[in-house]
Amino acid sequence: MLELTRLSQQPIMIVDDNPNNLKVLSQSLRNAGWLVAIAKSGEIALKQANHTPPALILLDVMMPGIDGFETCQRLKANPHTMDIPVIFMTALSDPIDKVKGLSVGAVDYITKPFQAEEVLARTNIHYKLRSLTKELREQNDILEQRVAERTRNLKISLEKLERTQIKLVQQEKMATLGNLVAGLGHEINNPVGLIFSNIAPIKEYLTNLLDAIRVYQEVNDDLTPEIEAEIEQLEIEFISEDFPKLIESIETAVKRLKSISSSLRIFSRADTAAKTFLDIHDGLDSTLLILKYRLKKNERRPKISIVKDYGKIPLIKCYAGQVNQVLMNLLANAIDALDEAVEILTDRELEANPKRITITTRVAEERAIIRIGDNGKGMTEEVMAKIFESSFTTKAVGKGTGLGLAISRQIIEEKHGGTIKCRSEVGKGTEFEIALPIS
Repeated sequence: MLELTRLSQQPIMIVDDNPNNLKVLSQSLRNAGWLVAIAKSGEIALKQANHTPPALILLDVMMPGIDGFETCQRLKANPHTMDIPVIFMTALSDPIDKVKGLSVGAVDYITKPFQAEEVLARTNIHYKLRSLTKELREQNDILEQRVAERTRNLKISLEKLERTQIKLVQQEKMATLGNLVAGLGHEINNPVGLIFSNIAPIKEYLTNLLDAIRVYQEVNDDLTPEIEAEIEQLEIEFISEDFPKLIESIETAVKRLKSISSSLRIFSRADTAAKTFLDIHDGLDSTLLILKYRLKKNERRPKISIVKDYGKIPLIKCYAGQVNQVLMNLLANAIDALDEAVEILTDRELEANPKRITITTRVAEERAIIRIGDNGKGMTEEVMAKIFESSFTTKAVGKGTGLGLAISRQIIEEKHGGTIKCRSEVGKGTEFEIALPIS
């Protein structure tokens, strides 16, 4: 039989202090094909079971030393023997004793004097039950392992898809934004360069003309009334005073346009193929210049002030365009947070607590630390736990994809080996901290 083949590897243990009972039971079990182990006391049974766990234990209740109840309790308390089925053998007929036996872990009772056929029948039944239970547990473990492995594989596949999606979106955004900004910078730079190069000649030409008119007036005392009237109408003196101011204003405006063009060029650096050295302060200032229109006062709030606390930071070897994209995203998010915060504040509260963005840079542990904080309404711990997840956003429908911070984390951590963290407190504001390795 299958059962006997399996059982031949694992004995049935008989625990009894009566030699006659041991002899009769062991002979009956051996005749039926079982391998038998014998113990004459509870103490011996515990040692043998721990060393070589039997398939099943036939345990006498009334024994000297520790009785069957205590022996069973100790067996069930030992992780090595707790699964072994225990059948009590007893002459006790009181139901209370039977309940006690079952309560300490026994699976059945055989009442003395016992019949060999009954012993064999109960032994077979409980061994089969244990075998089925063990097989079910093993199958369940296998199933759980397969489910866990499948879940793991699905999770890995999902994370891979999310990373791919973020990477594609980031590349598309960088390409589109880079081309747009670079093209815009180029378009601005051409006319600005033309205007700037013509300022000096214009200034020289008009100065020469004014000087010529002044000399002509000085050497000609008998100007005709018509010429006198024309010169008076030209307001030569006013033009002489105002013209340098106009040229200076034009020059200032052109320099500002050149600065904007330079900022656009810095921001849109096409560097996806290789890392270059970036002055992080140039990146921050260029981004602020591009976002300047959003910092101005509007009908809903006063101007947002920028507080800079720049430390001495060396050049950072990085994908400059991507790092600038992260700075743009964090600063734009800070502005969004402040715009949302003012909606729930009164004018008096705004005056008492003006909205600002604080930018701090430092070097610590061979890393460049950039902190961008706002004094907006802050975030709860539940929201903070999700902000770097793809597709999660706190913005209204149509105002955000939820990929900005997920892309930022990928750029900083995966592309540059840095870290990006967030600290926030409801009612006080939010601060993001970027740490980039210094090459």
